[in-house]
Amino acid sequence: MDIFIWIGFLALVFFLLFLDLGVFHKDSEVISTKEALKWTMIWIASALVFNVLIYFMYEHNWLNIATHFGEYDDGGTAALKFFTGYLIEKSLSLDNIFVIAVIFGYFKIEQKYQHRILFWGILGALVLRGVMILVGVALIREFAWVTYFFGALLIYSAIKMLRHDDGHVEPDKNPIIKFVKKFYRVSTDYSHGNFFTVIDGKRAITTLFIVLLVVETTDVMFAVDSIPAIFAITTDPFIVFTSNVFAILGLRSLYFVLAAFMDKFRYIKLSLVIILAFVGVKMLLLHYYKIPALLSLSIILLVLTGGVLASIYIKEDNTKAEA
Repeated sequence: MDIFIWIGFLALVFFLLFLDLGVFHKDSEVISTKEALKWTMIWIASALVFNVLIYFMYEHNWLNIATHFGEYDDGGTAALKFFTGYLIEKSLSLDNIFVIAVIFGYFKIEQKYQHRILFWGILGALVLRGVMILVGVALIREFAWVTYFFGALLIYSAIKMLRHDDGHVEPDKNPIIKFVKKFYRVSTDYSHGNFFTVIDGKRAITTLFIVLLVVETTDVMFAVDSIPAIFAITTDPFIVFTSNVFAILGLRSLYFVLAAFMDKFRYIKLSLVIILAFVGVKMLLLHYYKIPALLSLSIILLVLTGGVLASIYIKEDNTKAEA
């Protein structure tokens, strides 16, 4: 019966994506901050509504979902795990947004084409993350020591994020880009927002497709950090995948909301570092002490709120001091 659960969820996702790009944003245009904020709220509301659905699905064991995936969660526990996983993935995607902004700036991509690149980039990310989640769940359930590896990986990622310079991007060194260029010519013409074009009668790729590949491979690197993080909350593949999907679905609109304010949230990165480190420690302790899900959620919310408030008020203090 689990196949119907997956088919139903994927049908819902593709329907939402069809409405987004196929109906409301089918033409290449500049997305205003107001429009992006509206869609960000829509995606967040959609995740919260699905969270309620998660509660009833697990509380009443629809299609044997609570027993099939092996953790035997009641509705409240499953809903809490979904929301915590969603919040972790959403917060870690903020760093991804900052890097995407650098990539768009590096290639000088016009804003009216950015939405299209993000749409297809995120669609590809859903497939790749789905594969990574299935492999990760299988490894954790088969080999208990994998949790220690993931925990150490998260702590390493936190240290790497703390020392990483987001302003340094070298797309020409991307191995996938090098491989593609061996078979296709590259056109610097945007070709009205298309990823492919024709040069001298031969098929060629545009700069937009190159950017799409860079965004896609960048997301894979970020997924190596974010997916193990949610495994510290649950190994239920349905909750892991669905919380990931809803966090990613709102990434496009959130990018356009934050694009104009990225320089103002300079303490968000420190919050993300703390969250990664905390989840890494939680995973290392998983076989000895399980930190309650509600406590984990409270800590994550507190750290994120602290980063936002510090970015706002410390910035204001500095501005007053300069005045």
